[in-house]
Amino acid sequence: MTEKGKNSLHWADRIADIVKKRAQVDPILKKVVREKGYIVYDEKTPSGKIHIGAGRGWMIHDSIAKAMRDKGMKAKFILSSDDIDPFDKFNKDLDPKYKKYLGIPFRNMPSPVKGYDSFADYYFLECIQKFEEYGIEAEIQSTGKAYEKGWLNRTIKTALDNAGKIQEIYTRFSRKGSIATKRLPINPICEKCGKIGTTYAYKWDPDTETIKYRCEPNMVDWAKGCGYEGETSPYNGSAKFPWKVEWAAKWPTIGVAVEIAGKDHFTHGGSRSVAIAISDEIFNYPPPYPSTRKETGKAYEFFTIGGRKMSTSKGMGVSFTDMTSYAPANLLRYLLVKTRPHATIDFDPVGTNKIILLYESYDRTERIYYGKEHIQNKKEEEHEKRVYELSHVSRITKTMPPQIPFTYASALMQVTKDTNMAIDALIGTGHIKKSISQEDRNHVITRLNYAKKWAHEFAPPEYKFIINKTIPKTTSDKLQDAEISALKKFQKKISSKEEYTEDEYQQIIKEIIDEQAIAPKSFYRAAYLAILNKEHGPKLTSLIKMLGQKETARVLSTLK
Repeated sequence: MTEKGKNSLHWADRIADIVKKRAQVDPILKKVVREKGYIVYDEKTPSGKIHIGAGRGWMIHDSIAKAMRDKGMKAKFILSSDDIDPFDKFNKDLDPKYKKYLGIPFRNMPSPVKGYDSFADYYFLECIQKFEEYGIEAEIQSTGKAYEKGWLNRTIKTALDNAGKIQEIYTRFSRKGSIATKRLPINPICEKCGKIGTTYAYKWDPDTETIKYRCEPNMVDWAKGCGYEGETSPYNGSAKFPWKVEWAAKWPTIGVAVEIAGKDHFTHGGSRSVAIAISDEIFNYPPPYPSTRKETGKAYEFFTIGGRKMSTSKGMGVSFTDMTSYAPANLLRYLLVKTRPHATIDFDPVGTNKIILLYESYDRTERIYYGKEHIQNKKEEEHEKRVYELSHVSRITKTMPPQIPFTYASALMQVTKDTNMAIDALIGTGHIKKSISQEDRNHVITRLNYAKKWAHEFAPPEYKFIINKTIPKTTSDKLQDAEISALKKFQKKISSKEEYTEDEYQQIIKEIIDEQAIAPKSFYRAAYLAILNKEHGPKLTSLIKMLGQKETARVLSTLK
């Protein structure tokens, strides 16, 4: 492709094309793009361990920005920490002492780990430090600092001058009796107790540009206000918008062209509906893709683990940082880039074959990219190549990295237990060359280490095994005389020559099966029982190669 993604059907390229066309016909967006470029935006409240579901949004937005740049569009992905949000749910994993901070902005709470400026800083940076590993390129911002720097001052004044209209919008979409239909659309930080989740702003003076507020003792059931009543400026970090107003206010402030979110925000009449109405009617700004001034558009679906939805504030699910314990970041990125945002991802790496299927799918896409495998449908083939480009972390090499099937790698690491021994075995079997580059060697070692961890910690029982040092009598008792005789003949045969190939092993097995007049199934069952003490296992000829012909012969020689 002369221009990456030029005729691509990949969802990120299609979104890039749609947004580009929007900017050509919308004068406001056209001006913003000319001045700032295409801003792809996302935000996250650092209320605890950030789960992989949030990571899905980050990789969706990063892929869109990448697709835009591939098309020659000036684009960047900005991710903001909503660190000025109030602490409103106590996570069971937290020290009980944190209960006293309920209602206070996350950026004003102490970090649970030394070395970080705040609670928000710790949980957000914990994820950001993984971005290079995931191939995410993002400009990192702080919503709290945006308020402090006065970036939102203009929209704060506009919102307060139009408070009645915003209350009407809330009335239009919110349940009856919602506090948002009555109060001013601003939450000051209490000057006495520092809480932001308990304050109620009730009067705006447009001449002095100050607000009057109370820190209500019983306004919310998760935090208690101190009762203080005061008057303050709403600017420069002294206050923040309620979430739905803030969402709308950020769009013109930052110049956002794209911001998708999870479907919980896109429910009919939900936060996205309120935000686009405020953006349209109060700030006169075209809501970012996938929304328009009148339609919310489609959200991205959840990333669930074993069907369970995750929550940052409740400490539920697998975190963004911990997910790389199960699979390398480049494969997780591949999973998210390959899957359409509107499709649910249910990925349970523990006790299932999901990891195997992910590796197999990735390897197939990689072979297609390098022309080692072809698809009859050329559009589908080009799509697979584009998936590889958008999901690849770091530079794409000119030659295809060595591929070791994951199940083979898993079996090999259970036999050898050491990566150096495994590398030697792979050279012996012809999977890799003796002259392998250090880069390719590291690539193989990474897969071997993940395969070892998966086999020992996460794999279903059928993929786990232990090599017998000697064959237990209980195993011998399970074998018929003909099976024992066949195994002894096989043992004698492989003891007579230095090294056979897998094809030669297969031929020897066939000859012995014919001589003994036993079913092939019986021979293989007997061999697996003798070597693994299980009736099934990896491909027998491959297992012998992994274990080594000499060691296989020695194990079989202990058969009574």
